[in-house]
Amino acid sequence: MTLELLITKYGLLAVFLGAGIEGETTVILGGVFAHRHLMTYWEAAAAAAAGSFIADQLFFFTGRHARRWSRIRKLVDQPAFQRANRLLERYPAGFIFAFRFVYGLRTISPVAIGMSNVPTATFMAVNAVAAVIWGTLFTAIGYLFGQGIEQIFGHLPLHRHVLVAIVAVAALLIGGAFTYRRLRAA
Repeated sequence: MTLELLITKYGLLAVFLGAGIEGETTVILGGVFAHRHLMTYWEAAAAAAAGSFIADQLFFFTGRHARRWSRIRKLVDQPAFQRANRLLERYPAGFIFAFRFVYGLRTISPVAIGMSNVPTATFMAVNAVAAVIWGTLFTAIGYLFGQGIEQIFGHLPLHRHVLVAIVAVAALLIGGAFTYRRLRAA
């Protein structure tokens, strides 16, 4: 079975699961695959949005119903949780919308929101809108990366195309992390 056939057959499932577990890199790769016509752009974006929405809802309900679990209590003591909670108390709707776009707050934030007094319906509505925007945006980034890579290097075999996309995304994420740390240190 070729890589193209595997992606065509299981790619949407991988984007769906990856969006909920890992996040941006998987969704960007979904955009690259859409550029290569192994799935449609809208299928990839919908899988990304659905995976992100469902994972965040699960984390939210974990926070809502598992407050007494020792693992959750340990999580509450983490500095990242405390930062997320302070932002949530100040700007509840904005925080719910934006947390998926902030590196380091992606997984912990829905748990913190679940432990707060934010109504479930409010979280679900804002989470749905944010997931659709996030999935569409990061799939588009991958789609455009695929187009840019193809313009620069020509029509590469799929495994090289994906490798170049992964390296480009990794370079952007590393550069962003270094910039973020420098700004925080200043």
